[in-house]
Amino acid sequence: MANLNYYAERLNAERLRQVYETKLPRVAEYLQREIDFVRSRLKKSDCVLEIAAGYGRIMREIAPSVKSVTGIDISEKNVAYGKEYLKNTKNAGLLVMDAHRLDMPGQFDAALCLQNGLSAVKANEPEAFAAKVLKVLKAGGTAYFSTYHPKFWEQRVAWFKEQAAKGLLGELDMKKTKDGVIVCKDGFRATAHPRGTLEEIGRSTGCEWQIFEVDDSSLFLVIKK
Repeated sequence: MANLNYYAERLNAERLRQVYETKLPRVAEYLQREIDFVRSRLKKSDCVLEIAAGYGRIMREIAPSVKSVTGIDISEKNVAYGKEYLKNTKNAGLLVMDAHRLDMPGQFDAALCLQNGLSAVKANEPEAFAAKVLKVLKAGGTAYFSTYHPKFWEQRVAWFKEQAAKGLLGELDMKKTKDGVIVCKDGFRATAHPRGTLEEIGRSTGCEWQIFEVDDSSLFLVIKK
């Protein structure tokens, strides 16, 4: 989504959970389709890392399909809340960690940076960030990066308006909200990465990569190490 500090300081734990308790059917479908896309490609023997995992929403969904899932998040409140949220998910664990300071070389079969995660972690140099993510993978491992599909713009704006109405974000500044960027009057700013940027990231790795369009709501960059 957007500002790292905003998530660390304000939009976390129970407030973050409210973001995903949407009454918008199309948004709920988008969230589920992202999980379904990744889960269908994971193996029962996989050890998975999720970057910017929040309180473990995705982790709990995919845990039954993999050997283990480790989540990292910058917010101590998210991790504390997530430990309760995941208490019955025995093969899942959350850690407080800065996504830009990953130090887990060669430990995972898959790495997930979903729900517009490149924006959420403020990956201002996405090629360099992707290279860091690939380092946590074993040989043959796969990294998944997702962003919003351009066709999902109207639904995305509606979702952020819903969040603002709940008091989770500031009121949207509709004069500045355009061209894939959502701006709120409290300083919150949510960007997305166009297909061309995902292609540039893929090429920069020197690995095998593909772009997938999912449900006209997500674009996925999938990189095989």
